[in-house]
Order: sequence, then structure tokens, then C-alpha cells
Amino acid sequence: MKIDTLVFGNSGWQLQCDEIDEKARAQLVLVFGDSDTIKLPSCYDALRALYPEAHIVGSSSCGNILGPEIANESAIATAVHFNNARIAISTVDFTPNKPVADIAVQLVTQLPKAGLRHVFVLADGLTMSGSELVRALNQTELAVPVTGGMAGDNDRFQETWILADAPAKQSSIVAIGFYGDDLIISSGCRAGWNPFGAERKITQSSNNVLYKIDDRPALDLYQEYLGEFAKDLPGSGLRFPLSIRDHDNAPWLIRGILGIDEQARSISFAGDVPEGYTARLMNADLNRLIDGAGEAAQCINVANDKRALGLVVSCVGRRIVMKQITEEELDVIEDVVGSNVQLSGFYSYGELSPFENDILNCHLHNQTMMLTAIYEK
Repeated sequence: MKIDTLVFGNSGWQLQCDEIDEKARAQLVLVFGDSDTIKLPSCYDALRALYPEAHIVGSSSCGNILGPEIANESAIATAVHFNNARIAISTVDFTPNKPVADIAVQLVTQLPKAGLRHVFVLADGLTMSGSELVRALNQTELAVPVTGGMAGDNDRFQETWILADAPAKQSSIVAIGFYGDDLIISSGCRAGWNPFGAERKITQSSNNVLYKIDDRPALDLYQEYLGEFAKDLPGSGLRFPLSIRDHDNAPWLIRGILGIDEQARSISFAGDVPEGYTARLMNADLNRLIDGAGEAAQCINVANDKRALGLVVSCVGRRIVMKQITEEELDVIEDVVGSNVQLSGFYSYGELSPFENDILNCHLHNQTMMLTAIYEK
């Protein structure tokens, strides 16, 4: 595997690391950038001129990850040449009334099945429900692990964009299929939040809106537990996500707060909170969040010390909470997997990943670090 890294500056794309020569053309270019940059046609066109044979795929972000750093530049790109692996992509543009199940079926059907080892998905983070997406993907006959993320827009929540072998579009989703027997791919996801208070039952909800916990208004419960932070809701809610699970042996999923409704005494989350699930409140310990990133990296099968690709998707909520120490979660990942693994990725509106003991069932995560490592033998 050979890798080029590039950053987007005033004079366009600039190479930082140049490993790919004319005889070893890149098959894949991954692009992440802020909405105002990535939606520019020139952002795509210039990369197409540099890598005429590659699939160019990416999304808008809430921060661009290149190596163990959050890049200062408005966009970053990672071009990859695989020695023996093959790449295919599938993309679907959708309208708001198109069922997510139909989108998932179309997305999966367009990918060749022979030799498929892994799928990495990037989806519009505002016009598609991540919860519906993972449910729909799990119901297809894909039969390989799926990871990925929901495109971001910093803290604006106005527009998100997807690149898929064309200038960026809204209301779009793309899947990258990785093929070949020489590939060794694994993933890990961890959060690192601290639970507090009793486990409770979600007794009234609708999709991502939580009305009652243990038959009490959800907002009443949050305000009681948050104390002095309650007056700053929903902003302070980033420090107090909710974890949920559907039965005692199921893993916990994290849900970050999006908004509150004072009149309905309800809370909206960045993912579904189904009735009947068990819930518990969580709070932030910065050291534990960083440790969580390291635990995600420890799930990776470190196959060899050859050049490899590490796709990082972490939540914008983690970045907002950790502030100036955010890069420490990237440092700890590199410490675990090694500097031979080129980290590339973004801060997102939602992370897509299975748990390591159930790799064929993808879940939507919030406030979570997700890493997908791709090696060749």
C-alpha cells in the first residue's frame, strides 16, 4: 500500500506526503472538509486531475483528521494505492420521501458481491436518519461488516455534503466496497463516558424524541440530575449523553442531545431512543474519553508493520467537550496501532460501526470514537 496526503490551501491541493508514482496510480481518494470548501466544484475537479483513475469519495465534516492531528486546513485528502486489493463504490441520491430501506437495498445491490470484504458508508448527516439507515443495512444480504459516518457541518447543522466521483451533493449516500483476499480489515468503537444514577426504562418516545423515562417527563429528570448545568440545556447536554440498550446482555449505545422542548418536557437526540429500552445518564471525564479512544484502537487486528490505512470517525460532541485536548484521542490511537498506519477521517454527526463480538450488525453511535484499520498482507 502506498499513500499520498494532501491539504487544501489558498493555492488549491498541496501534497504533504507523496508515495504514489505514475506506475502505481491511486485507486481511492478520501476527502473530508468543511461544507464551504468541499461543496466547491474546484475541490473535486483538482483532485480528479491529480488522480484520474481513482474513486474520489468523501464528506463534509466537523473537523478533518490527518495523522494524529486535526488539520487546520479547510479540507484534507488521502490517496491510496493498494497492491492487490480492488475498490468499487455505490452511490444513491435520494429525496426526503424515499424510504431508507429502498435506499439501502439500492446501495447494496449496486456493489459487486464477489470478493467483498468490507463496506465503508458516508451519508448526508441532516437529511437521512442514521438509525433507520443501520436498521435497513442490517436487513440486506450484505453479509460483511459495515463502518462509516454521517457527514457533518461543524456546529451549524445547516448543510452536509457527499462526494462520490462527482462534485459534492446533498441528500446523497455512498458506499465504498473493499475487495480481495489480501485485505485484513478490523474495526473498533468505544465511548469512555461515565454512567451515573439508576438504570431506568424509556416509557414514552417517538423515533429520536424522548418524552418519558420511568413515566416521568424526560426533561424533568435531566434538569433534576444536571443541577447547575440544567439552565444551559440543550448546549450543556453534550456533557451528559444518554446510554441505551434493549436488554441486559446488549451493549450500550450512546445518544447525544440535540434539543429540548420546554412545553412538551421532551428531549431530542441524535438517534432513535426506542420505547422499552433501558437508559442511564452519563457524564464526561476527559481522561476516560481519551482512554475510550485507546480502547477502540486496541480492538484493531494489528496485522503487520507495513503501510496501512486507519479510517477515523469521531463525534463532534467529543470535540466540543474535549476542546483543546481533542488531539490527545488521536495521539493515543497512533500510540496503539503505530505510525505506519496513516490516520484519515473526520468529526461527524454520527458514527456507524458494529461491536467486535457481532461484526455483521452495524449500529449508529453518538459521542463515540470509531476506527477502521485496513492492511494488506
